Amino acid sequence: MWEYTDKVLELFYNPKNQGEIEETAEQNVKIATGEVGSIACGDALRLHLKVQVDTDKILDARFQTFGCTSAIASSSALTELVKDLTLDEALKVTNKDIANYLGGLPEAKMHCSVMGQEALEAAIFNYRGIEREVHDDDDEGALICTCFGISDTKIRRVIRENSLITAEEVTNYVKAGGGCGSCLATIDDIIRDVQRESALTIAAPASHKSGVVTEIAKPALTTVQKIALIQKVLDEEVRPVLLADGGDVELYDVEGDRVKVLLQGACGSCSSSTATLKIAIEARLRDRISQSIVVEAVEPLF
Repeated sequence: MWEYTDKVLELFYNPKNQGEIEETAEQNVKIATGEVGSIACGDALRLHLKVQVDTDKILDARFQTFGCTSAIASSSALTELVKDLTLDEALKVTNKDIANYLGGLPEAKMHCSVMGQEALEAAIFNYRGIEREVHDDDDEGALICTCFGISDTKIRRVIRENSLITAEEVTNYVKAGGGCGSCLATIDDIIRDVQRESALTIAAPASHKSGVVTEIAKPALTTVQKIALIQKVLDEEVRPVLLADGGDVELYDVEGDRVKVLLQGACGSCSSSTATLKIAIEARLRDRISQSIVVEAVEPLF
């Protein structure tokens, strides 16, 4: 059974803003609608926005969702987040904002927050009468997951936007690989390809004449900046995963590239705590901050 936060359960049992917004003769007001997903694939969302024309302000937002607990709660959270925002402000709302509003989602249900973000973008671009500029090529490219109809292009986009590093994470965010599983090896290849592309963007020609390529050094982080960034990664990317399995982690100390943490709950007594350190924590910190980071577990003081 999924471990849901109180906020997720609250919006599932008593969803806010459920239903549709009908067109009226009200002056200076238009209705925008965006629809994503498919009932055949298990989740579908139709989002309605009531927009004040002269200010682009969202006066009201409602949703109609076919899906699970997380899908309904994410849709309800989205409507609460965008009310009173302008359309441009609403476009800055991400799937992470939706998940954070809910106090977190199980990793396997993150695709519900992604669906919310995509429905919002669809509604706004439909209102403006233009093609979806952000994800307009998601249906192009090679079809990777035939079970859910997910293309190579969409998988690459979600990997980049959410810094995903495993095929399991890709499944959590867009369902690709969650059916028969035959595409998981291909998803692993795509992840490696995206990581190679990211690494290449760090390098640039130092001299067009010599053809020598040098690496552009990233600005060195101060100690305070490094600690703040480590804490951010732990809070936003690591802890939600561990909490879903009854564990937790706390930053204890930082000495150069040595990061000391306290493993708590189920993680503290788990026989696979070493794997948790290296895969769930160290790999994330190396990917986000520095390849030289080493994570160590310390024993609680009492």
